[in-house]
Amino acid sequence: MHLLAARGAVMTYFFVAGMATGSWFPRIPEVQRGLGLSHGELGLALVGPAVGALLAMPATGWLIARTSSRIVATSTALLLSAVLPLPATAGTALLLFVALAALGAANGVLDVSMNVQAVGVEKRYRRPIMSAFHGMFSVGGLVGAAGAGLAAAAGINPRAHLLIVAIVMAIVTLIACLWLLPAATDEAHDGPVFVRLPRPLVGLGLIAFCALVGEGAMADWSAVYLGNTLNTSPAFAAAGYAVFAAAMVVGRFAGDWATARLQPVRVIRYGGALVAIGLGLGLVISQPWSALLGFACVGIGLSCAFPVLLSVAGQTSSLAPGIAISAVATLGYSGFLAGPPVIGFVAEATGLRVGLGLVAGLGVAMVLMAGLVDRPAAAQSG
Repeated sequence: MHLLAARGAVMTYFFVAGMATGSWFPRIPEVQRGLGLSHGELGLALVGPAVGALLAMPATGWLIARTSSRIVATSTALLLSAVLPLPATAGTALLLFVALAALGAANGVLDVSMNVQAVGVEKRYRRPIMSAFHGMFSVGGLVGAAGAGLAAAAGINPRAHLLIVAIVMAIVTLIACLWLLPAATDEAHDGPVFVRLPRPLVGLGLIAFCALVGEGAMADWSAVYLGNTLNTSPAFAAAGYAVFAAAMVVGRFAGDWATARLQPVRVIRYGGALVAIGLGLGLVISQPWSALLGFACVGIGLSCAFPVLLSVAGQTSSLAPGIAISAVATLGYSGFLAGPPVIGFVAEATGLRVGLGLVAGLGVAMVLMAGLVDRPAAAQSG
């Protein structure tokens, strides 16, 4: 198989996954208002993706070992397309929870399986390229958010908008799957699929948790903060996630260059500092423009964190890449999916500005834990 074609196919999967999330998140305020949900009620509904993903993701390594990352990625990308419109059709908070749980399960398994494909391609290139894959996720998020903003400005309801996006996703997936790495390239390791995680992987997972709380907060609450706290228009509110996604694009496409020169530890440390300082100032100033600037700082600061962590996990020789990546991704996505509801509960009691301030605090935690990134490499070389 031509390696360039495989790289393009994997990038396409990242784009599709990003487009799904980018299309849904900016429509959350409209769904919230349509159902008459408070911040706390919305936060409870947003537990749905956490439940779905955290139940499904730990089994992804087992699924890949029994089939292949190609089969798992393709089937879950199609499933994600099928369930994407469901949250917009929910008539109650409970149905919204169920729809988001299905969305979270499909997205979580797809995320792990396409990252296994990405690690396989990166190993064959023998140089850092993982951030570029995640850059395509951000491009997809940017395209999805821009489309959501245009749809909102044009008065297109979320249900019709997300159905159109789902059809496009399914068509693109069926074309790109032809060039994914075949099953023979998935590295098989002897031994049980479910194992006790080495401490270095747990360390990577803790950093991923902090980083993905920030990503989840931007996804679920940036538009709500702009639209409902700062009282901007729906179209301007959609720009919150779009700015964040655009910053992620810039950071991730520069990320492979930065990782090769700064090394992963500094990438994590400097990124966490930017999140803490940039978002903190943006929230204190409390203006729409300062909020957008703060969201951009979060995007750049977190852009390389998750790709770097998964790349390090995938290079661990003691475990199959699917199992190692599944473990770190599960810990990380527990932050992405469970963090926003916690922010919602905090916002219910103290205001959304304070809730988003938790993300700045986790940026400080990333700075303090950055040294843990060196441990898997040291364990592997030893």
